Amino acid sequence: MHHAYNGMAATELHGAVWQKSRHSNSQGSCVEFAKLPGGNVAMRNSRHPDGPALVYTPAEIEAMLIGAKAGEFDHLIVGG
Repeated sequence: MHHAYNGMAATELHGAVWQKSRHSNSQGSCVEFAKLPGGNVAMRNSRHPDGPALVYTPAEIEAMLIGAKAGEFDHLIVGG
């Protein structure tokens, strides 16, 4: 795989194994993640699997997950 960068087509991340939450709804409204060689993590919109991917460092993903678990983003969802 060549160098992964923000905004590249998700389909260019050959060999990426995409995973979505088991809490995703049946309408496909979810975000998918894939661990990349070297440790970075790519994220894409499952409704647009050929669209752009965002690439994050492990530290950035860790900070986001810790914040999500602590409820820091609850205000972004309906009823949050």
